[in-house]
Parts: sequence; C-alpha cells; structure tokens
Amino acid sequence: MRSVYRQIAVIALFGVLACGCETFKGVFHEKENVDSDVVATWWDGPRIRPGIALIVQVGSVAAPPVSMECLVDQNGDITLQHLLQSPVACDGLTLEALKQKLVKAYSVYYRQPQVTVTFAPYDGKGVSPWGTVTVLGEVGNPGPVNMPATMDLTVTKVLQSAGGLKPFADRSGIIVTRCDKDGNQTRTRVDINEIGKDGRVDKDMSLRAGDVVWVPETWY
Repeated sequence: MRSVYRQIAVIALFGVLACGCETFKGVFHEKENVDSDVVATWWDGPRIRPGIALIVQVGSVAAPPVSMECLVDQNGDITLQHLLQSPVACDGLTLEALKQKLVKAYSVYYRQPQVTVTFAPYDGKGVSPWGTVTVLGEVGNPGPVNMPATMDLTVTKVLQSAGGLKPFADRSGIIVTRCDKDGNQTRTRVDINEIGKDGRVDKDMSLRAGDVVWVPETWY
C-alpha cells in the first residue's frame, strides 16, 4: 500500500514541478489585458488576486478622503463608489499599479484625485496577497501554505503549517524547488536533522512565494 501512495505522490510532484514555473510567473507578471501604463516589474511586490480584500481611500485637495473596503471578485475586479458601472480590473496588479489606474479613473470626478490603496488587515486565513508555498509528500496536510506579510516563512515553519512530518518522512532529504523570473528551476536539499540536532538555524532555508517543498518518504 505504501508503494501505491509513493507512486501517487511522485506523480503529483512531477505535475506541480511541470507547471510550477508558470504558476510562479502568474503571481508576479501582469495579465495581457492590463493597461500598458500601469504594468509593473517582477519584483515590485505582492500582487492583487481574487479573494483579497483591499482598502481604497479617494479624495482631493478640496474633498476629504472617502475610505472603502472591497473584495476582489473571482473575475479579478473591484467595484468602487462613482465607478459602479465600470468594475476596475486589478488581478495581477501591484498596489502602486492599481493606485495609478484609480487616479486616472477618478480624475473624471475629482480634480487632482488623491488615492491610496492598501491590503486589508490579513489574519492568516483566506487568500494571502503575498502568495503561497506548495508543500507535498510526507506531511500531515499537503497543499498550499499562505505566505505571511512578514515574508519570513522558512522550511521548518512551512512544514509545521502543513501539519508536520509523517513518521516515514525523509528528514534529511527535503527538496525545495524554485523558479526565477526567467523560468529557470533550482533545487535545494534541506536537512531538518542538521537544523534541529546540530542547531544549524542558518540551514533553515527562507522561502519565496511559488516555491515547492517536497518531503520524500524514507526508503528504509
């Protein structure tokens, strides 16, 4: 039975790795239908995605700011006051890119509009604007783990968030696969025994959104 589970897990890993780079790119690159004047570069920061809550403040020199909290719908749009007939597409944008887009849209209603856009307070549940790390293999709850706003997610922390290691997990052979902005993959082996028993916290690899953490099964 364990061999059957092992085969299924390996197939799942290959599937994730095969599309992992494309998924990673999707978090950091603009969609084709985004206006060219608000396109952001790869490392500009976390991106807006469906399910994320935003706080938008709009005002002007002559008018006090109006604060609005909105949820990005499944189409990647938000609906705001004065723009009710025209939902604003924001999927894939950074906060700064959305701000510039809203300044342009609100210029119809305000002279020199003042706009601020922030993420609503994030409690660790739901969709993280900072992306996810995928954990597969011999863990209690395999799947995506939200990246915290502090961006301090490490291998040991993500394993804990994924339900911990199973009894037959290979603690010395954990593999972290990462794609860069050009789609190139790198794989790094992490030894949990070395981190714990030897106190080598410097070996506890810091993770990025889009990383895939694979925990293999021991072969003995």
